[in-house]
Amino acid sequence: MSAIAGTTIEADPKVPIIRMSREFTATPEQLFRAHTDPLLFARWVGPDGMHTTIEEWDARSGGAWRYVSTRDGQRYAFRGCFHDVRPDRIVQTFTFEGQPDGVALETLWFEPLGDGRTRLRAQSLVDSFEARDAWLASGMEVGVDEGYAKIDGMLADGTL
Repeated sequence: MSAIAGTTIEADPKVPIIRMSREFTATPEQLFRAHTDPLLFARWVGPDGMHTTIEEWDARSGGAWRYVSTRDGQRYAFRGCFHDVRPDRIVQTFTFEGQPDGVALETLWFEPLGDGRTRLRAQSLVDSFEARDAWLASGMEVGVDEGYAKIDGMLADGTL
């Protein structure tokens, strides 16, 4: 388990799942919007220095999504399907197109804590411990931490 700038990332020892948790000074509605509005999502997702272009975005149960992130001439494409989208939870698939056989099932929860705070919990289930460990070794925590810091900035400046 690791905690980076308030984000806790944990690998389950019995199931190939990565669990993350972070608290925000935000309402559940604000965090839900950050994850479902394509213009907002493109502003915060991923590590600093990435530029994200949304190519498809239908944030509803049964909808699909695809985006491409670029940095230093490198392109990274991601896609998935929204299985269940509701104000307190999003269930979706996630595939990095550079590894098209690696499909994760992700669930995000937006838990109100009171006093204008919300806990975002997320879990990603992959098909093997090797795939899970490769995600963890990829430096994903940097993208998670820097992306969530961008959400903090958007909250502070009134964007969210």
